[in-house]
Amino acid sequence: MPAYHLLYRGMNILKEVKNFVKSHKKPLIVVLGPTASGKTDLSLQIAKAINGEIISTDSRQLYKGLEIGSDIIPEEKREGVIHHMLGISEPKNTITLAEYQDMANAEIKEIFKRKHIPMLVGGTGLYISAITQGYQLPRMEPDLKLRARLFKQAEKHGNEYLYKKLQKLDPAAAKRIHPNNIVYVTRAIEINMIKKENKKDAQIDPQYDVFMVGIEWPREKLYERIGLRVDNQIKRGLVKEVKTLLKKGYNETLPAISSLGAKEIIPYIRGESTLEECVELLKKNTRNYAKRQMTWFRRYKNVKWLKPEDLNK
Repeated sequence: MPAYHLLYRGMNILKEVKNFVKSHKKPLIVVLGPTASGKTDLSLQIAKAINGEIISTDSRQLYKGLEIGSDIIPEEKREGVIHHMLGISEPKNTITLAEYQDMANAEIKEIFKRKHIPMLVGGTGLYISAITQGYQLPRMEPDLKLRARLFKQAEKHGNEYLYKKLQKLDPAAAKRIHPNNIVYVTRAIEINMIKKENKKDAQIDPQYDVFMVGIEWPREKLYERIGLRVDNQIKRGLVKEVKTLLKKGYNETLPAISSLGAKEIIPYIRGESTLEECVELLKKNTRNYAKRQMTWFRRYKNVKWLKPEDLNK
């Protein structure tokens, strides 16, 4: 997609970000928005203007092997901007929110040491909140046997079965987690069953001075962009990418396999659905995901929202 000349309500957003960076001791720039909204182009322009380094806040981009499905920006398109937290783990592993938080904070510390500016860029609201709001997360060793048992239950009875179990154990946690996010559902159940208490995400005083800029499209325009993005993913080889993951024998409940962009393609690979049906399902699920993202982002105060007319090509 073409680069943007950035304007925010008639004011140059780059100037506003630069002023913020100059006037704060520990500036952290956050670029957020729903999937397919144009965060990548926006973040690259801001990063180049402020000597920024980008930390991905996309939970799917942590894992190798789904570069097309999670839309990881290729090295040759990063325009010299350093990126972190992309493809850092094999799909067989599960990175918890607490582990992500520790790694991202460590990256931010190193970026500050280099006299550069850290930037969070991505669409996983829980990851953004964990860093910007300083969640105190349970750092509990995983019970791999219990986790495997829970995954098998989901495999046999479906995600809804496991989600109902969480609703009974911890209704508050269930409200924060989507039923299809089997990794987070399992982790919340695991914490409850091992610690005999509900999962608590307490907050401490934030460590950083945060400047948030987001992109908001009219719903129909965003849905059009999502459709084009999915079509492009298919052209780039999404089916082959998912086939490769399955051939390696990874469990389908793992984050990289059960995430948006992979699970919708599996029925086609198995001969259970046509490619057209799977593509339409992926588009529908991506639209629903975008809705959930915006619901989360609207909780944040002081986001500088950009509209399409503020992005002059």
